[in-house]
Amino acid sequence: MQLFNTMARGKEPFVSRLPGKVAMYVCGITAYDLCHIGHARSSVVFDVLVRYLRHLGYEVTFVRNFTDVDDKIIKKANSEGATSAEIAERYIAAFYEDMDRLGILRADAEPRATEYIAEMADMAARLIENGHAYRTPSGDVYFRVRSFDGYGKLSGRDVEDMRSGARVAPGEEKEDPLDFALWKASKPGEPVWDSPFGPGRPGWHLECSVMSEKLLGIPIDIHGGGQDLIFPHHENEIAQSEAATGSDFCRFWVHNGFVRINTEKMSKSLGNFVTIRTIYERYLPEVLRFFLVSSHYRSPLDYSDQALDEAEKGIKRIYAAKGQMEQALTRAKWSETKLPPEIGQELNKLEEGFTGAMDDDLNTAQAIGHVFGLVRLAGRVLDDKTLAKSREAAEALGRILADLDTWSGILGVFGRDSREFLAELKASRLARLGIDAARVDGLVAERQEARKTKDFARSDAIRDELAGLGVTVMDTPAGPQWDVA
Repeated sequence: MQLFNTMARGKEPFVSRLPGKVAMYVCGITAYDLCHIGHARSSVVFDVLVRYLRHLGYEVTFVRNFTDVDDKIIKKANSEGATSAEIAERYIAAFYEDMDRLGILRADAEPRATEYIAEMADMAARLIENGHAYRTPSGDVYFRVRSFDGYGKLSGRDVEDMRSGARVAPGEEKEDPLDFALWKASKPGEPVWDSPFGPGRPGWHLECSVMSEKLLGIPIDIHGGGQDLIFPHHENEIAQSEAATGSDFCRFWVHNGFVRINTEKMSKSLGNFVTIRTIYERYLPEVLRFFLVSSHYRSPLDYSDQALDEAEKGIKRIYAAKGQMEQALTRAKWSETKLPPEIGQELNKLEEGFTGAMDDDLNTAQAIGHVFGLVRLAGRVLDDKTLAKSREAAEALGRILADLDTWSGILGVFGRDSREFLAELKASRLARLGIDAARVDGLVAERQEARKTKDFARSDAIRDELAGLGVTVMDTPAGPQWDVA
């Protein structure tokens, strides 16, 4: 398997520190607001990575943290007359609710920053002792960026270029404008902890360095997060961790791309901020997940209603094919008709293609293409009434269903009961389009009666009325069946 390593600026064969074991850390949310689609993308990307590594046979220890003390949390708490702990608890609970519905596996460890305050203070003290950090007269502790020769190696930035034009703000006690906070002295209205430097709280960057070292050991195999974290957060993690330990911090840095809303980068300041819950009001969670895995994780992702509509059509097609195959396999009698050899050859190629796509930097977009290849192949078998009744066809369809089951476990989609999902999807589309199911049932029944009495003019008029609502009717041996177009 190859992964794109941000540090190397390219793909590299993935080799873990310990054979058969993977230590993986992903930056979690700052718990001060509801999760947005950017959080959904990052969560799905690393969920799929964990699933695939385990599919390959690795024993993965996955750690994802919660930032539960931070300037944004404190500001929210003060504005609502709550404590920081209450705000964090509220939005951590909301995170679980949103991500559980999205099919995100729980991490093996989900530490909170406030559980590691003493360890963070200890790392800051070590950095002061070896000259990489300093304490100011007011009790803040800063990391000396220029004391760490490797600063900028992840982001590709040059320290001298960063320093050009940088200034120390009035009232700050930094030695250098590039230095960043390891510990912040206490201020009124903020949570506070004791430390060797006096009362205060840790800086944001410090928590991930401490928790990854304590829970996984260093160097960790994979550190993940969004591209927005490359600088300064991950750059600062490297600097403080490697300066404190004298060892490499991480072997592979994996970052997912940005989300754009209607071709613009998502941003609260632009007013195009979309929460996961807003999406759930109109689309099924699995539709959102299918949309997210249908693009390569490093590519920019364009979110729009039209894109979700297309994802909905795609996942519906897969579930419908699953249902058709499952129904075909209930046949009691089979013929001895032979399948053409190219059917088996194409199935082998699709299976190899899926694995090849996932091994090539987790290319889920290409992998989904092979899923649809299976669907098309199954359709060719089922559409040939002679082939569909053969034992070899049954074996091929059974193999396709088994592949879909395995692949659904990796991608986290199309793994539910087909009838149950399609019924839920139909109800979701009816609600979103404002279509009254009872009215449609009545029109379908009226159309059926008109057909029985040979009132074809009325039957055609009802058909046109249904089409105007976005409803299609299929006449089957079991009676008319209708769906939302």
